Amino acid sequence: MISGSGEQLGIMPISNALERAEQEGLDLVEVAPNSSPPVCRIMDYGKYKYQQSKKLHVAKKSQSNFQIKEIRLRPKTEAHDLQVKFRHIQRFLEQGNKVKVSVLFRGREIVYADLGRKLVQDIVEKLGDICVVDQEPRIEGRRMTMILSPRK
Repeated sequence: MISGSGEQLGIMPISNALERAEQEGLDLVEVAPNSSPPVCRIMDYGKYKYQQSKKLHVAKKSQSNFQIKEIRLRPKTEAHDLQVKFRHIQRFLEQGNKVKVSVLFRGREIVYADLGRKLVQDIVEKLGDICVVDQEPRIEGRRMTMILSPRK
């Protein structure tokens, strides 16, 4: 048995332990039921549960949350449209999200895969100071994908 202040009171019958907890105005809580003999503690159980929920809330708050945002491009995307897409990628990275850059090839455009690779490399060069390449550009079917994450 452990008292409310943390000192060990030794082995005692349950009736004495309940009486002692009642005198202190606290609860008797079994903390190690599988040990021999079981270990009980005198504590304010409501306060204990509240502190546990607060710890859980703080742990959840400090957890890093991010989403994967996708930007789709084509190898023939015009310069101004690329600037708009570039600003979107920059904003997503600044918000702490990962960005999946996809270059879509239609029809015979797959022949110009080098244009798509040059396109994603330009994005990496422009955003090199705020991003890290998680997944290098690779072609899967008619789509080239690359994943960027914000630099810590």
